[in-house]
Amino acid sequence: MSIYDILSLLGGLGLFLFGMKLMSEGLELTAGSKLQKVLKTLTSNKFMGAAVGLFITAIIQSSSATTVMVVGFVNAGLMSLAQAAGVIMGANIGTTITSVLVAINPKQIAPVAVIAGAVMVAFFKKKSVTHVGQIIVGLGILFMGLNMMSDAMVPLRDYEPFLNIMVEFSKNPFLGLLAGMLVTAIIQSSSASVAILQAFAMQGLIRIDAAVFILFGQNIGTCVTALLASVGTNKTARRAAVVHLLFNVMGTVLFIGLFFVGEWTVVPSFTEVLEFIVPGNNTTAQISVAHIIFNIVSTLVMLPASNLLVKLSRKIIRGEDKQIVELKPKYIDDRLLNTPAIAVAQVLREVERMSDLARENMLLAMKAFEKLDDKMINEVLQREKTINFLNHTITAFLIKLNILEQQERDAKIIGALFHIVNDLERVGDHAENITDDAKRCIDSGNKLSLSALSELKDMFNMALDVYDRAIVIFKRQKFTDKEIALIAQVEEDVDLMADHLEENHIRRLNMGECTPQAGTVFINMVSNLERFADHSTNIAYAVVDES
Repeated sequence: MSIYDILSLLGGLGLFLFGMKLMSEGLELTAGSKLQKVLKTLTSNKFMGAAVGLFITAIIQSSSATTVMVVGFVNAGLMSLAQAAGVIMGANIGTTITSVLVAINPKQIAPVAVIAGAVMVAFFKKKSVTHVGQIIVGLGILFMGLNMMSDAMVPLRDYEPFLNIMVEFSKNPFLGLLAGMLVTAIIQSSSASVAILQAFAMQGLIRIDAAVFILFGQNIGTCVTALLASVGTNKTARRAAVVHLLFNVMGTVLFIGLFFVGEWTVVPSFTEVLEFIVPGNNTTAQISVAHIIFNIVSTLVMLPASNLLVKLSRKIIRGEDKQIVELKPKYIDDRLLNTPAIAVAQVLREVERMSDLARENMLLAMKAFEKLDDKMINEVLQREKTINFLNHTITAFLIKLNILEQQERDAKIIGALFHIVNDLERVGDHAENITDDAKRCIDSGNKLSLSALSELKDMFNMALDVYDRAIVIFKRQKFTDKEIALIAQVEEDVDLMADHLEENHIRRLNMGECTPQAGTVFINMVSNLERFADHSTNIAYAVVDES
């Protein structure tokens, strides 16, 4: 085998991986909203979890990416270990689709697919058409890479050292198991390593009895990605990665038993079953069928008993994490960036959480001002730290997400979120400003008159009404012209009320009903409440602009 053949083999692998990536991204862009809806169906039902894992992996074409995403969800506390087990098992089934495409591999379609897809991407402006074109281009490049790998392997038919290795794999299948594990662990893609195995089969370089053991090893090797992703996570997330490993190891043990059963009993062995389903010497298709059967049967056997896998993972990763109070996001994790459509859904949830915190802080700040309560003031300041942290964390996440390709609708949402997060942070700042005024009153001993306090409470309620209406629109991501007009009207009423309150304040000063020190606090409060309403209106208009 020459240097050129080796480079052709590696080049073919590169094309295959690139084609798979293009196809995956195109599928995800086409089905992005469906991915977000599917994610919301996650329940404690393990069978539903498996269906979700299957669907997501069928779209993104990578069980490793799905499992890494699951590790991120578990680490954030958004998914239980029992839910994760179901999704992981479903993901293993979803990843078999690539092997089916490889088994079909009509050579003549590859260039036609690339041309047709390229035309759709280059000459059509409609996003839905270009996304489908990307899928077709990716599929064509995937086939071209596969054919390139297969052609590069032709010299191996007469290369004696390689043939001796294949013979050794047949004599000692556990060497094949180890080889499959190592290759998949290195390239971190079971789809690609299975495709390489199928390319060997296309050239008649491997028998099915040796191929199935390599396949078993590949299923174990793919667990490395999730195990690496779990480094630095909490113990529950690490257990999710261990569940993935246990599932594939136990599945391998089960099928090794099925492989040898024919030698000891009259029951057909696994390879005999494969040869019955796919008669003849079509080893490429037999590998694909073996891959499908392995993952479906393993799931059917282990999904009902997934609680045992969870318990075993707890035995391996013992103890619980120390309860440390720390600032951290609840819904977003950089591991989700591998699936932009899901990352958008999660960052929306994180911003919703931030909006709830900002509202709570504004309410508590106003209460602290009324009661001049130090304890409440400190609570507002503590929550403000969380709001500031979320502002920085969400913005950083949005910047990373913004550079990834996604559906036009999601891209607009991301653009709007930059503005909304900034406005929410400013709402938090105004809550802090109100506590500053409360502290001034406490330190100076000056109190506002009952009439002044009553006016501020009325203005606050009007501003809060603007905020609540804006947040409803944001959370729903839908609005009517009537809703926007009403928000604009109430915000204008707040501005008019601010002017009216300042006039009343001057009157009270002239009549000696209010001290100059208390008057300064009053003016600050009016300004903060007016700005609170302004930022609330900005949130509503950000949703309008996004649409």
